[in-house]
Amino acid sequence: MSDDRRDNPRDPIELKVEYKRLNTFFADYTRNISRGGTFIRTDKPLELGTEFMFALVVPQLGAPVKLVGRVQWITAVADATAEKPAGMGIRFVYKDDAERAAVEGEVEKLMHAELGEHLSGKLLGRR
Repeated sequence: MSDDRRDNPRDPIELKVEYKRLNTFFADYTRNISRGGTFIRTDKPLELGTEFMFALVVPQLGAPVKLVGRVQWITAVADATAEKPAGMGIRFVYKDDAERAAVEGEVEKLMHAELGEHLSGKLLGRR
């Protein structure tokens, strides 16, 4: 399997991610994000195919961004390296096109706030 398993370009960014697993709350960190998904760095990834709700804590946006995602792939602790840390690749899950547009808009705002208009525009294919 290729190391580049994503459909959309990702922005390297670290954000706090909060989610619940079996009545236990976790706070881990993203490593990157795109309009289609994110990577959550964790030593305790969820099982492949698990669908769950999580919140991205983004200081610039005020309130956390709540998202639903599905675990697409994992890197176990035993297989992790400095370049490829333990964690799970998440694909965002949408109930309809309106929700997709809203989430993609939030991700674009986040990328713009972190990277500025020029670089975020290039990553999003606008320039």
